[in-house]
Amino acid sequence: MPGRVIVCGNIVFDVLARPVEDPLHWGATTLIDSVSQQLGGNAGTTSFTLGKLGIPVSVFTLVGCDAAANALLERLSSQGVDLGMVHRTKAPTSTALCLINGKGERALLYQLGASAEDFPEPVSFPEEATHFHLAAVYRMRHLRKIAPSLLALAKERGLSTSVDTQWDTEGEWMKVLAPSLPYADYTLVNEDEARMLTGEREPGRAAERLRDRGANHVIIKLGARGCWADGEIIRGFEVSALDTTGAGDSFVGGFIAALYRGLAIAEAARFANAVGALSVQQLGATAGLLDWESTVRWIQSR
Repeated sequence: MPGRVIVCGNIVFDVLARPVEDPLHWGATTLIDSVSQQLGGNAGTTSFTLGKLGIPVSVFTLVGCDAAANALLERLSSQGVDLGMVHRTKAPTSTALCLINGKGERALLYQLGASAEDFPEPVSFPEEATHFHLAAVYRMRHLRKIAPSLLALAKERGLSTSVDTQWDTEGEWMKVLAPSLPYADYTLVNEDEARMLTGEREPGRAAERLRDRGANHVIIKLGARGCWADGEIIRGFEVSALDTTGAGDSFVGGFIAALYRGLAIAEAARFANAVGALSVQQLGATAGLLDWESTVRWIQSR
C-alpha cells in the first residue's frame, strides 16, 4: 500500500458542550463546565488520524469560504494532511453542535452546509495514490449517488479501497450501500449500523449478510468491546471514556494506517482498537491521539 491515502467525505466544525444532562429545561439557562471548538466530520477525523500516525494522506472534501473552514484546514495541515483536493463552496462549512453527557455519550445537532453540495466532476486521483477511503457514505448527499462510481474508478486505477458508513438519517441503508460493496476491499460499520443494514444483531451473521451483497473484508466496530474482524472478535482496551465523539472515525484511521504499514487484518484491528481507546479519553475526536510510535508503546504497556 505505501504511497498516498485519499480520504473522501465530510469535514465538520464541531462545537462541544459538556456536560449536558436530561432533561433540558427550555426557556431556562443551564450551566455547563466547558464549550470547545474542534475538528470533526468523518473524513476530517480519519484524515487527521492518518496524518498523526505519519501516513501520507490527502482529504477530498467540500467546505465553505468562511472562518470555520480556515480553522479546520489549518488543523489538518498541522498534521501534514494534503489539502490539494479540498473544494470551496458558497455554502457554509458543515457544523455540528455536540451535546455530551457525564458518561461521554453524545447527541449531535448537525447543519449540512457544504456537505449538501456536489463534488466537482470528473474526479481524478493523484499519481501517488494507493488507497481510497470513502468516509461516511451517508453523510454527504452527492456521495449517496456517486459512491459506487468513485470506488469503481479507484479500483480501475489500481488502488485498494475501503468504505465506512455512519448512521443513515434518511433510512435508505442497504439501498444506498449495496452498489458500493463489490468495489470496497474493506467495509467498516458499527454494530448498530450493521443491524440496520442486515437485520442481524450478531456480528458474524451481519457480516455474512454483507458478504452476500458483495462485501469483501468486513470489520464491525463494537465500541468499548473492540471489534469483529473477518470472523474474529478483537478485544478492546479498558479505558475511562470522557467523550466518544469521532472514536469510530479514529478507529478507521488507525485501521488504514496499520494496513499501510503492512499489518495483517487482525493486527490492524487491534491497533485500531487502541487508537479508538485513546480518542475517547479526551474531549473531541482528535485531542487524545498519539503518533505511531507512542501508540505502539501504549499498546505494549497494556
